[in-house]
Amino acid sequence: MDLKERYNAAPQRYDEGMKFERCGHSGVMLPRVSLGFWHNFGGVDSYERARQITHYAFDHGVVHFDLANNYGPPYGSAEETMGRLMDDDFRPYRDELFIASKAGYDMWPGPYGNWGSRKYLMASLDQSLQRMHLDYVDLFYSHRYDPKTPLEETLQALVDIVRAGKALYVGISRWPLEATRTAYTYLKQRDVPLLIYQGRLNMLDREPQETGIMDFCADNGVGFISFSPLAQGLLTDRYLNGIPEDSRMSKGKFLKESMLTPELLERLKAYNAQAAARGESLAEMALAWILAQRGVTSVLVGASSPAQLEKNLKCLSAQPF
Repeated sequence: MDLKERYNAAPQRYDEGMKFERCGHSGVMLPRVSLGFWHNFGGVDSYERARQITHYAFDHGVVHFDLANNYGPPYGSAEETMGRLMDDDFRPYRDELFIASKAGYDMWPGPYGNWGSRKYLMASLDQSLQRMHLDYVDLFYSHRYDPKTPLEETLQALVDIVRAGKALYVGISRWPLEATRTAYTYLKQRDVPLLIYQGRLNMLDREPQETGIMDFCADNGVGFISFSPLAQGLLTDRYLNGIPEDSRMSKGKFLKESMLTPELLERLKAYNAQAAARGESLAEMALAWILAQRGVTSVLVGASSPAQLEKNLKCLSAQPF
């Protein structure tokens, strides 16, 4: 494909096998597989490849793009990539896209570039909209729980962001259960319901289930979306026979070699054998397992190429659990 040509989305993009799930008690239908911009969309990455990945995604019904203010590297550059994509390709399809961003982790120096203050959240979203060349985001998250800022301040900022028209919906990510209960009640009382909770759920990390987060969300009409569903590559065949030189683990930033213990490797090989018995890859089975869990709306996958995204989308036709 000549990436300098004007992008025309595939006419059959909603007929390619994508399934959609209602997000809690809302009118939002999310694709069961969504595209995360955490890796591979920063300023250090190929823009042409980002175009290829997002074209393939949208052409196959992946209409939800998930970003955050500090995705890159460098910080902010994934959103800048999104802005270029909007200008080059996706402006005609803006109303078909569900674009999310977040703020909560360190973004700029000083006391107002981190955590959950009203000043940080509002300033960050204004910057995000400028970088993405958007008037609004469909979904804005508090990216993490702030134990020092009053919850009411963080939550009222989310309310006011919606009322200002800068976001259509709000969510929270990685908040503990009691704070999530507070958020749910506070937002509901102000007619800005909590749309969705983003948490790390995969076959190796089931914390949202074990702590009651997922039951609370399912019982109260809050959607749930899983990030890091493949445990940053552990739940693939990538590390079953050692650590490849070009792998994320070999770089040691987010995935350390010390994590791949003999016990974990044995567990991964057992999962791989289970997947083979199902006629699936380990990654397909791992994604299908998440989608089978109670209350899960969507799963966020990363992609370094259209071919990798194509493989991940096979989970939609995996055997039921």
